[in-house]
Amino acid sequence: MKIAFALSFFICSVLFNWVGQQVVLADEPLSVTDKNKTSEVDRLKFTVGVRAIFQDSRGDYWLGSPGEGLCRYDGEVFEYFTTKDGLADDQILTIQEDAQGAIWIDTQRGVSRYAGDAFVSFPETQPPSAFKSTLALPDNLLEPWRKSDADLWFSAGTREGVFRYDGQQIRYLPFPNPRTSVTGSAYAVTGFSPGKSNVLWISTYAGVFGYNGDNLTIINDETLGYSEPDNRIHVRSVLEDSQGRLWIGNNGIGVLLKEGDTIVNFSKEHGKLLPMEAFESNTLAKRFSANTGLQSVFALAEDCHGNIWFGDRDTGAWRYDGKALVNFTIDEKLGSQMILDIYEDQKQNLLFAMAKGGVYQFNGSTFERRF
Repeated sequence: MKIAFALSFFICSVLFNWVGQQVVLADEPLSVTDKNKTSEVDRLKFTVGVRAIFQDSRGDYWLGSPGEGLCRYDGEVFEYFTTKDGLADDQILTIQEDAQGAIWIDTQRGVSRYAGDAFVSFPETQPPSAFKSTLALPDNLLEPWRKSDADLWFSAGTREGVFRYDGQQIRYLPFPNPRTSVTGSAYAVTGFSPGKSNVLWISTYAGVFGYNGDNLTIINDETLGYSEPDNRIHVRSVLEDSQGRLWIGNNGIGVLLKEGDTIVNFSKEHGKLLPMEAFESNTLAKRFSANTGLQSVFALAEDCHGNIWFGDRDTGAWRYDGKALVNFTIDEKLGSQMILDIYEDQKQNLLFAMAKGGVYQFNGSTFERRF
């Protein structure tokens, strides 16, 4: 099913009663000592899985967990960091590096910066409420939504907006308040993807925003014309690939694919979308196989060969080479095949962060435990 779609929602349709909120630094940086280090033979000690993977400019790997903090692996030892060391929270969402080599960690309760020996945290704050308006947005209120190549972008926990770091300060930026949210889902951030034409794609539970430095567009149930419960989006991941195609991973209705002004349900077109009743029955019964489909996609990535990879909550990894979809089981011994992140490192190794079971590396046909 193809849906003609033209992006037409601009930020000038909504007026906010504030201009962005600068976040105050925490008190004093907390030093980190060798007490957090373990040897390589101990392997990764997280028990709740891995949510984020990042390799910095020095070659060190940073691994973020859904509840046990952060780990750095330098090739010899694992070093662990938690709120006791200055992290804003132990639930890690994403990990980035700035131009000066500092590591930035997005957590559920704020942003933390690590510059070699200590953490400084920018705690989560309660933003003022926004209000709707049909008036044009004044230039002085547009200013916080400026965009540059040096920006770092972060989620804002459960808030309906983002944190933007411009190299000097962090500001909270609220999203325009769409007229209708059919699903009732919040516009809390679930992912980011830089795209062509200077667009930054920001996925939220209730829709995807595209920001090009001048205006915001939105893809949601309203703009798509989705009204039936079985069609409603619940976005968990987003990716613009090297060809300019936009992939939107949902929890329940599979993957949407936007090419130009056309959006289709990729999972449905490839016969990998079950009716919602059957899907929910399989979910409750935990009876999953390749035939249960590409339905709950929490991770998206493109590898160096141009293949698109999907990390499904129930059915493991899927690879699309432009012609065919292939399904892979990560490890049959794992209690869950759920993938939370897919990352290609500096040596073009493809790594998969598991909700239960650490990090696995794809060797061309099967997967091996890496961390």
